[in-house]
Amino acid sequence: MDKFVVRGGNPLLGTIKVSGAKNSALPCMAAAILTEDEVILENIPQVRDIETERRLLAAMGAEVDLGYGRAQHRTSIRCATLSDPVAKYEIVKTMRASSLVLGPLIARTGIARVAMPGGCAIGGRPIDLHIKGLEAMGATITQDHGYLEARTPNNGNSQLKGAHIVFDKITVTGTEDLLMAATLADGETIFENCAREPEVSDLAALLTAMGAKIKGAGTSTIQVHGVAKLHGARHRINPDRIEAGTFLLAGAITGGDLDVDCCNPAHLGALIAKLESCGIRLDVGTDHIRVRSGGSLKSTNISTEEYPGFPTDMQAQFMALATQSEGTTTITENIFENRFMHVQELNRMGANITVEGRTATVRGPSKLESAAVMCSDLRASASLVLAALVADGETILDRVYHLDRGYEHFEEKLRNVGAQIRRMGDVFTKK
Repeated sequence: MDKFVVRGGNPLLGTIKVSGAKNSALPCMAAAILTEDEVILENIPQVRDIETERRLLAAMGAEVDLGYGRAQHRTSIRCATLSDPVAKYEIVKTMRASSLVLGPLIARTGIARVAMPGGCAIGGRPIDLHIKGLEAMGATITQDHGYLEARTPNNGNSQLKGAHIVFDKITVTGTEDLLMAATLADGETIFENCAREPEVSDLAALLTAMGAKIKGAGTSTIQVHGVAKLHGARHRINPDRIEAGTFLLAGAITGGDLDVDCCNPAHLGALIAKLESCGIRLDVGTDHIRVRSGGSLKSTNISTEEYPGFPTDMQAQFMALATQSEGTTTITENIFENRFMHVQELNRMGANITVEGRTATVRGPSKLESAAVMCSDLRASASLVLAALVADGETILDRVYHLDRGYEHFEEKLRNVGAQIRRMGDVFTKK
């Protein structure tokens, strides 16, 4: 099992490039199910979740070419024949985004069988909103032996029907899943209380390029006029705003001078505002942000919210920064109920953090020291790396396979800008 060894003390200096967004790429790959034609996606990150999605689509009968080498960030997908429209548990058990194939599968084939999502370390991500929406569109859904089976009316022999769907709570994957289903439904579908994340807009841009009729993506209300058929398209995936944010915090926490390139600053408004409140100097360009420490860091409070609020996927990394800030920081987690598992590990490194309910209180600055720590999830892993970059001595991070799910060549990118970080164990390779 791979580990990272990190020796702290080096400021990060230079330029670091941001990869494509995993959370955009996964629904866009699922959208290829909706057409018999080839869908070409560019700026695909080389991470574990993308390989899992490739295996999932291939198991259904799709032809999937993940380009490596000269075309390393491009993939082509052709779902001419979906011989086995089943998302098998043995493939999807490591990736929560597996539920994204439910909507496109039933819209395209009239039947879908998808393994129920299992437990998630950071908290529940219920699929009930997906089910409720599909039922409103006429699907019949049953559950047996850990699988959801969905059929369109007339036992899978007719289309889904347009509907008026109001989400009980904002859901990114629910919005994406039902948006895909609605593109081939008969009539008009109106969604209210939709997720407004850039990943939803990115998916809508691909679907529109495939011939879908969508209005309002990126707002709380989305209108879809179903069409009889979609065609192939070529689409470039958005930059990963969470990876960009992680590197901004890495530059800030180390007192470095780091240019985070190939990002979209418009997607990072909430984080930029909080970093500036901490006294960090940011030079914001059209596709890059330069981060420079302005001296001692100031404490500032955050509360995670749906986009455009402060992202839950940046909460753990910001907590690492808060350990080095002067004063008391309160961090309130409103999205997931169990997303403070990194607190214990940060405290083992010398942080002063207490948790009560959904609020963590960080008192700083703390002198962090090296320790052996355990990664519990994707973003917690990044948080511990950031802490290790400023810790005294050599920190060993175990179970960094979590990090490989969503960050492309993370240690190499950091090493290229001055971090002392190396990987031990079986290096993750692509097949």
